[in-house]
Amino acid sequence: MPRHPRPLPHHLGDAFGRARALAAGVSPGRLRTRDLERPFHGARLAHPDAANDSGEGIELPRTPDEEKRARLQHRARAYAEVMGAHAFFIGLTAAALWGAPLPDDFDPEADLEVGTVYPHRAPRGRGVRARQVRPHLVTTRVRDGLRVASPASTWALLGGELDGRWLVILGDYFVRIPRGPGGRPRPRDQLTTPERLRAAASEPQRRHRRTLQAALADVRVGSFSRLETEYRLDAAAAGLPEMELDVEIRDAKGHLLGIADGVHRRYRVLVEIEGDHHRTSRRQWNRDIERLAAFAAENWEVIRVTGGRVRGGTAATLVAAALRRHGWER
Repeated sequence: MPRHPRPLPHHLGDAFGRARALAAGVSPGRLRTRDLERPFHGARLAHPDAANDSGEGIELPRTPDEEKRARLQHRARAYAEVMGAHAFFIGLTAAALWGAPLPDDFDPEADLEVGTVYPHRAPRGRGVRARQVRPHLVTTRVRDGLRVASPASTWALLGGELDGRWLVILGDYFVRIPRGPGGRPRPRDQLTTPERLRAAASEPQRRHRRTLQAALADVRVGSFSRLETEYRLDAAAAGLPEMELDVEIRDAKGHLLGIADGVHRRYRVLVEIEGDHHRTSRRQWNRDIERLAAFAAENWEVIRVTGGRVRGGTAATLVAAALRRHGWER
């Protein structure tokens, strides 16, 4: 029977550098075994489907985007072990590390995007794609222990890689204000603001400035998913009136009934954008039923828009019909 490799020291984690492993007493031969990936020179990765030495498997993410982000973060932690002192993650690599929505063709196995501030040399080597950035065009922050371009810098540096629609999707993600228990806003958890995006796009020598500024005109605070942003852009293109986003709906006594994705207040129409989690989570499903019944009791017409309608191009037509029933003329 094949021999199983000797367990690695627990404190190394699943991503580590060769030098740190040797210092911890791991033999050179153990670092060459097949259960370890070598994605970058001097770095090692334990296979993500392997159990750790406590016998517990790694929990699998729930969505394709989460799977991609988890795999990329796994590789980024490995590269961080050998990353130079002046390097940081940029591009879609940085966007993924910030938890942003990802294009359908995003490949977590592609070269990691790495930046350095001029005049420091961009790193070279297998598995990375690097570039120099002028100091005034980027700021950095630490995200889960990794050096990453700030959200505003990440967004602005993607001006030449993404089309306008995707720049709006990412912009919406970066400026949203998360809500905590009970629906309370958490402004301290907002990653950046429209003003910071505007400042980043307007820096002297910023490439693709017009593309960024055009996208910024469509960025809004309050969109909580890629699907919500896509619907909003399609509705605007169809000529629908702009809706309020992420709105607290209360009854006549001021009691909170729920948070609506979109509100056409003048016409008493609410728009609810429903991703897969509304369908697959029993808890979410039950909560939706109660919330929507409470909205209806307060004389709101609720239009539930699925991902299929948004991607199929029929969502705006559905909402337009509801608005006309309540007096909108167009």
